[in-house]
Order: sequence, then C-alpha cells, then structure tokens
Amino acid sequence: MDFKFTRQNLKGREAFLERLFEILPGFASWTILLGMSFISFWQPLLAAILIIAFDFYWLLRLFYMTLFLILAYFRLSVERKTDWMARVHELDRLRDLIDQVPFPKVPGSKDQNMAKEPGTFGNGTSVGTKRKKVSLWFHRRKLEVLKRSRSLPPPSNDIYQLVIFSVAKETQEIIEPGIRSLTQQKFPPKQILVVIALEERSKDPVKEGAYQIQTKYRSSFLDFLVVLHPDGLPGEARVKGANVTYAAKEAARYLEVKQIPFEQVIVSCFDADTVVSHDYFGCLTYHFMTYPKRTRASFQPIPVYHNNVWEAPAFGRVLDVGASFFQLIEATDSDKLVTFSSHSMSFKALVEVGYWPVDIISDDSAIFWRALIHFDGNYRVIPMYTTLSMDVVSGANWWETVRNVYQQKRRWAWGVENFPIVMRAFFKAGKISFYAKIKYAFKLFEDNVAWATWAFLLAFIGWLPVLFAGREFSDSVLYYSAPRITRIIFNLASLSLIATIVLSLLLLPRQKAKGSFWKRILFALEWLFVPVIVVFFSALPALDAQTRLMFGKYMEFWVTEKKRK
Repeated sequence: MDFKFTRQNLKGREAFLERLFEILPGFASWTILLGMSFISFWQPLLAAILIIAFDFYWLLRLFYMTLFLILAYFRLSVERKTDWMARVHELDRLRDLIDQVPFPKVPGSKDQNMAKEPGTFGNGTSVGTKRKKVSLWFHRRKLEVLKRSRSLPPPSNDIYQLVIFSVAKETQEIIEPGIRSLTQQKFPPKQILVVIALEERSKDPVKEGAYQIQTKYRSSFLDFLVVLHPDGLPGEARVKGANVTYAAKEAARYLEVKQIPFEQVIVSCFDADTVVSHDYFGCLTYHFMTYPKRTRASFQPIPVYHNNVWEAPAFGRVLDVGASFFQLIEATDSDKLVTFSSHSMSFKALVEVGYWPVDIISDDSAIFWRALIHFDGNYRVIPMYTTLSMDVVSGANWWETVRNVYQQKRRWAWGVENFPIVMRAFFKAGKISFYAKIKYAFKLFEDNVAWATWAFLLAFIGWLPVLFAGREFSDSVLYYSAPRITRIIFNLASLSLIATIVLSLLLLPRQKAKGSFWKRILFALEWLFVPVIVVFFSALPALDAQTRLMFGKYMEFWVTEKKRK
C-alpha cells in the first residue's frame, strides 16, 4: 500500500485523524488514573470493587506472563549450545535432502529415524542431551515447513550480512567491542559488510575513533565503511532513523557496484554498544534460510544488558532485565511480535519500504509497522532464541544516572507515536484483514495504556478507597475484606516475583566477576524494590511521553549516554 509513514505535512482528514489518535492514548491513561481517584473519593465502595477486579485480572495476567517467560527461557537455554553454522551447512545440502526430510516427531517417540540420531531420549539421558533433542525437534519442524513451501534458500556462501552501527557521541571504547565480536563469528567475516553510520555533528574524538576502528578492522571483513551523515537534510529530524537510512543508501550503492543481489543480504541495525556472541550471525542466517517468506520478515533476538551489568546502578539493572523479560515473553507469540532495539531484516524488504523513517524517534518499531503496511499485512517478525548484549544506562554520578535512565525509558515509551500513524494507515488499507487491524490496533493501544497506568493503580490508587472510606463503607463487610483480598493477591503475585528473580540470576553472564557471588545476592535483593522502580522509571516516563504527544509537544531524539569503567 502506498502510504507515507510520517505525521509531517498532513492536511484535511489525515491531519484530523492524526491528532485524534495522538490524543487517545494519553487521554485514556489520564481518564483511568483520575477517574479511579475520583471514584475512590466519591464512591469508595464501587472503587474497591473495581480495584479488586483489576487486581485479580492483573494476577491472572502476571501468572500468564510468568508461564510464558519460563517457557521462553527454557527455549533460550535449549538453543544456547546449538551449532547454528552446522545447521546452515545442512541447509546448503537441502536440495539433495528435500525428499528425505521426515515429518517431525515429538522427542521421545519411537520413530526409527529419530532413534538413529546421537543422544536419543531414553532412561538415564542427561538434561543436556534432552535439550539437544528438543532443539532438533524444532529444527525438523522448520525443515518440514521449508520442504512444503518449496522456497529453497540461497546457498549460505551467497548470503551477506550488512551490519550498521549508529554512532552519534559514542567513543571508541564503546564501539570497538561490538566490532571485535564480528571478527570472531563462525559465520565467515568476509561475507560481512560493516558500516558505521556517523553523524556529521559528532565531536572530533568520536569521528577519529570511528576511523581508527575502520583502519584496524577493515581487512577482516568484506569491507568496512564509515558513512558521514550530513546534518539538517530536508525532511529529516535529528533521529537515529535518518542516520542509519543515509548509511543504508550508501551501502545499497556499494552492493550494486559489487553486483550483490539485495535479496541475498540481511541487514542488522545495531546500537553502538551492541556486542554479539560468536554464533550470532550463524543463528541469524539459519532463521533467514528456514523461513520461506524470508524477504517479508524481520528477525528479532533477545536483547540483554550485560556489557556493564556489574557496574550499573540497581534500578537501571532491574529495568533493563525487565525489558529482556518482556522480549522473551513477546517471542512466544510471533504473530504479535514487533521489532525492538537491535534487529535484522531482508535488505530487499528494507529498500522496498523506503528504509527507516527519517523523522520518527522510535525507528526500531516503526520499521515493522512501515513494512506491515507496505506489504498489506504480509509481514511478520521471527523470534530468534539467541541474545545480543548492550549497556545498562549510566552516568557520571547517581543523579545523572537517574536522569539518563528516566530519559531513556521516556524515549522507549515515545513509541506511542506509532499508534496514530498506524491507525491512519489502517483506515486506508483495504487489503489488510479486519481481524489483523483489530489485533494490532488493540495491542498498540493496550500495551501503551497499561504501561502508563498499571503501576500507579497497584502502588497508589488501589489503596485510596480505604483511605477515603466513609461511615457507610467502613461499616460494610467489603471494607474489612478488601485489604485481605488484596493481600492474598499480592502474596500470590510474590510467586511470580520469585520466579523472576531466579530467571534474572540465570540470565546473568556466566563469566566470573570480582565478588560475583555477593553481587548476585545483591542483584536478587534489588528486585524487592520493583514497585518503586517501576512507578518512577517506567510508568511515569510512559505517562510523560503520552501526555507530551497528547498536547503536541513532540520529543527530539535523545542519545543514551554510555560509559565504561
């Protein structure tokens, strides 16, 4: 569908719809918060009933999310030791094997083909062996889908990786670990084109660091480009999307000269501090090859924030681990998954949709919505059960860290700017099914409103009915029952908190750090402050972002400050 993914230069009905849907999320959030506060004052009995109903709903949602968090973590642990490049080489032989791939059986079945595999299930098998068998089962399912589709992938030696690092004020010590991790890939580095997308307005030490890295590592890759993005180009805002789009267009010209087809290129858009494991691009190549509609998909890893996890402040760690958990939960429902932070996609698809938006802050999620609309709903995000690591936000001192964390979360919450644009597009998209429109619209709206309201309802507003109780309410059974019911609900919720603490410890880097035992204990105890942290560093920034959008006070892109000790 031909649709301009922007809020700029709108007229008539388009401008009216844009402002209407800009107002809606913030208006809904404030209506819920203020409405419940007023009801607690005027009708505490009714408010108590509503709060108990909400607490019960929240508990069910919490159990639901915890269940899928555990399942997602299990899948992540299953794939942790998978040799992705071995599977990629197996796919290279797919043309010979296409008629021999058996329909996948559940691990532990008596299928003879499965029994011939090394490490078959049976009495006395190790946990590691069972995990390998589960991983093999998922692999065979993908092969069967690929077999039925007859959409054979290109050979792996014809697939190239384009990796774009967006740099504005990050210095060499921030960027270099990520570049170094690319040289250690099992995927051939000579099939990787590295691009540093550098802002022209960056300070001289930042530019010098980028060129020094280029000189040091250029021979390790297919090539290494440093693309300087001019400041103030027409139609652009000072956003990351404008920077990486300019770099991607330069990369497109390079690929054309080298006669490398765009459909054989996977582009990854990374933050400057992104570090990947040695098997990351093998995993990405595998998922690209096994998905039949590979040029109509993005590929989303699980972001973790381990680069400076032992140095970062407690509230920053908890929030970023929470973001990782959210992505794990989202990965279990690929039909609703949206790209977040560092992600990958077919370069052919990126070019066809017109690259990342150049006037929108939330480019990482906006590119999914742009592609979904452009391809008439025929686009999806494929979850990858592998991680990449970035930095927890920090600052020169505690107060600066507080400010930086708040601003980063507000920038993330500014993804609400996608809602009005997507809704306008849905009004015009005749080829996208009504069900898909409702599904995506509800997800966008509900996620943002829940983000801005739930923590306030649980931490503060939920206790107002008791505080404002009049004689009539204070003499009722509900007055005495409500605190007990709420206490039971929160006690049950503590089971999810325990599961979260355990998983957060399991997700931490395995390498030893100085005093790591006591640091892990401290890390576990930090989760006890989640109610306060979530209110002031998650819900409040989200409400701030929605309020700004509601009043047309559009934000500018703020570059997260990154420091290393």
